[in-house]
Amino acid sequence: MAVCYRHKDRETGVSCSNCGNPICPDCMTSTPVGMRCPDCSQQKTQVRTMRDLAVEPTVAYVLIAINVLMYFGQRAGSSSVYSDFVLYGPLVADGEWWRLLTAGFLHGGLFHLLLNMYALYFLGRMLEPALGHVRFAAIYFAALLAGSFGAVLLNPETPVVGASTAIFGLFGAAIVMARNRGIDIMASGLGPILILNLVITFLPGLNISIGGHVGGLIGGVLAALAVEAIATRRRSVVPAVLVCAAIAIGSVIAAVLYTTAKFTV
Repeated sequence: MAVCYRHKDRETGVSCSNCGNPICPDCMTSTPVGMRCPDCSQQKTQVRTMRDLAVEPTVAYVLIAINVLMYFGQRAGSSSVYSDFVLYGPLVADGEWWRLLTAGFLHGGLFHLLLNMYALYFLGRMLEPALGHVRFAAIYFAALLAGSFGAVLLNPETPVVGASTAIFGLFGAAIVMARNRGIDIMASGLGPILILNLVITFLPGLNISIGGHVGGLIGGVLAALAVEAIATRRRSVVPAVLVCAAIAIGSVIAAVLYTTAKFTV
């Protein structure tokens, strides 16, 4: 992972659009031609730094809080939290389509929760300041639902929980953004981390949803490609959100149609 050229203790996936130096949120300067470092932003046009804009990864923090609260709900002895919200193909076929979303906020244990929340915290601090709250949330949910479709497509009769479907999508989005900014994916650490996680995903006996991880990764990459392409042409977040919504809704429809065809006699 690249580090900010002014703050060596801060990892980042964003670089200056002019000189290419890696920059952290405190060093990002929003200009009409993209994010720039403090050195390149010294121009007559008035600009505002990311610190001035107070762009904190609020969405990531809210998502972490929801996941933690859901986990404590599971641990509080209420088995209905799990049974009502776990992703299970036959129940999706019965019309309980909301499980495609809610399963992404349940976890199988404390270690599972902590691992996913650390990844969400790390990726949220990297991506949300650069994308903005709305685009970040749009990519997150597009990846989550694409991952849920992948999970029921490969193993529809296996219960699935966890935020890792969305986490893999965020990894994919980070790689897309790094590549678009000229950052070496392998040297930055993003490539090796993703490869390691994919290897772990395919290891036998770990009870990991391969379809969920791969589906989330594909959904995140597609959403990020669209968001990045639209951002170069339009400043409005609406087109980007609509594309991500199309990925999310398409994933839900595909999952419902597939499970209905498979389990309905």
